[in-house]
This record gives sequence, C-alpha cells and structure tokens, in this order.
Amino acid sequence: MPGLRTVAAPAYDGAMADKPQWLIREDASVPVLVALALRQLLGIRAPLDLPSLRDLSVRAPDAPDASPEVEAQWQGYWDMTVEPRAHHSGVPLELIDGFDTLVALPATGAEALSTAIRPHAGTALRYANAAHDRYVGSMKSHTGGDAYRAYASAIAEFERDIGRRAHSFELNVQVLPLSQRGIWWIGDLTVAVTDGLRRDVVAFDSAIRPVIAELA
Repeated sequence: MPGLRTVAAPAYDGAMADKPQWLIREDASVPVLVALALRQLLGIRAPLDLPSLRDLSVRAPDAPDASPEVEAQWQGYWDMTVEPRAHHSGVPLELIDGFDTLVALPATGAEALSTAIRPHAGTALRYANAAHDRYVGSMKSHTGGDAYRAYASAIAEFERDIGRRAHSFELNVQVLPLSQRGIWWIGDLTVAVTDGLRRDVVAFDSAIRPVIAELA
C-alpha cells in the first residue's frame, strides 16, 4: 500500500528515559509526489490550499477539470497515501499497471481514477523520482545528514517559551517542490513544507514552531 517510504535519515526519536517522547519523520515521499503529480496532470483542485508542483506542466486555464467522481476517488487515494495507518480501504487494494508498487487503489470504487491516471504513469514517476533524489542530495549538503537538528532546536525553544516539557507527539514532514513558499497541514499528523523553506534554517525554525506547539 502506498505510504511513507525510506527517510533520508533515521526518524528523529526524542525518547527520554522519563518520558515524554516524540517521533518525527521527514521525507520527500515518492508515493506522495506521484499523487501530487497526478493531481496536477488531471486538473484536480483538492486540497484547495495546497500549491501546485514546480517544474511540472500545469493544465491550460481552459482545460476541463477532473470530474467530481475522479476528484472524490483521488481524495481517498491521497488520504491513504499521506497517512496510510489512519485511512484504511474497506476493500482490497490493487496495484495499478505502470506505477510499479507506488500506486494501489481499491479494487472496487476507484475505476474512474484508475482509468484516468494510467496515461500519466511515466510522467508522474519520472517527476517524483527526480524530486525525491534532489531532496536527498539537498538535505545531505545543507544539513550534513543531520536533518533533525532543526526539530530538536524548535522543541527546545517551545519548552523554554512555555515553561514545561513537550508532550509526546508524532509528526510527519513532507518536503516538496511546491510553487509557493510555506507550510501546510495535509493530514492529522502530517505537514507539507516547501523545499526552499526547509533549506532556510532561520525561516524553517520559525515556520515549524507553531506546528510543534499545536502537537506538543
């Protein structure tokens, strides 16, 4: 089933002997990138506040949007991809030809989406794999392989500001090549952050603090 793939560095586990503890996973997940590439290629508007991907064709203004049926089925696929543990399919999943093991849709109830995405498999996979590879290389060069120092710093600042230890929490961070700079909630425990913002140490520290505060 699609979901978070291998992270570029071990998940940041803030476990301490006396509790509390936290777990942060950061990635530019190939399945998430594939889902967003398909969203853009199909003309799906949801999630309404999430920007488009850079360096991927945007549909012409006069091109028809995806049908309500395709959009609704994509939304279910998106939810399962972003937070698979929280969104289970009520029916068995089937891998879609052309997407390797990266896209699995319900065997029934997703026929319109399955038909719509097949012609875009090559474009979506090439884009997603290239974006993931750029993320891995960028984080190694900008963080020295220690991608989680920024989170430890933000948690420490939160604890100093609020005067207590952070509660236990879990957070997934998707670093994506979005066309606008910012950070967006895309799941109950998942945010998307623009890659350029993630590389900006000072700006990212400020942006991630409200997220930490909401969970901790």
